[in-house]
Amino acid sequence: MRSKSYPIMMEVAGDTALWTRPDSGDSPCSYPAPTYSAVRGLFESVLWGPAVLVVPKKVELCSIPQYHSYATNYGGPLRSATAVKDGNNYQLFATVLTDACYRLYAEAIPNPDKTALPESAALWDRRTTSPGHAYQAMFNRRLKRGQSYSTLSLGWGEFTASYFGPFRETTQVCTELPDIVIPSMLRGVFQNGYQSEYHAVYDRDILIHGGVLEYPERGDCR
Repeated sequence: MRSKSYPIMMEVAGDTALWTRPDSGDSPCSYPAPTYSAVRGLFESVLWGPAVLVVPKKVELCSIPQYHSYATNYGGPLRSATAVKDGNNYQLFATVLTDACYRLYAEAIPNPDKTALPESAALWDRRTTSPGHAYQAMFNRRLKRGQSYSTLSLGWGEFTASYFGPFRETTQVCTELPDIVIPSMLRGVFQNGYQSEYHAVYDRDILIHGGVLEYPERGDCR
């Protein structure tokens, strides 16, 4: 029987966002909305703990998707050996979103796999009568205070959030947005929880209707 879940929600906005479509190759192009794993990562950036699973449920688009060409000089480890040796960068092009804003919804549930937990998390789990409820309470406190476990970013690390926190009264969901169908959308690449191996999973025929994307249910909660 599935453990009781506790709802958590937040609003996030940024000048630039990139939810990378894997099929766009070395010139990445963004989905119009964050992927399942990106939403989970945003929640965990506020509060992370391996004893609790964050299960994304849906995202509401609060800005019309606007695409923009973006270029940057890449100097990371994926350069060729010659480029690294000579200290040369290469120009990386992307198609990003501008003025992005979303309302995110998820649920917190206890991690059913106790064997993979580090000792500190296992101890916390044993001492906590309702880990999901405890996570919900701690998350809401941190969100209101503007605290985070790590810097929130909208895709790439340099695309930091201009706002994250409780829903703002001035924010409106784009209910009149025309339907958007995404034939294949990446769900995640580390889908078996804490310290899992790479395993890419995709969702098919995702529909954004009335400005709302609901993530498909899966039996493994991931």
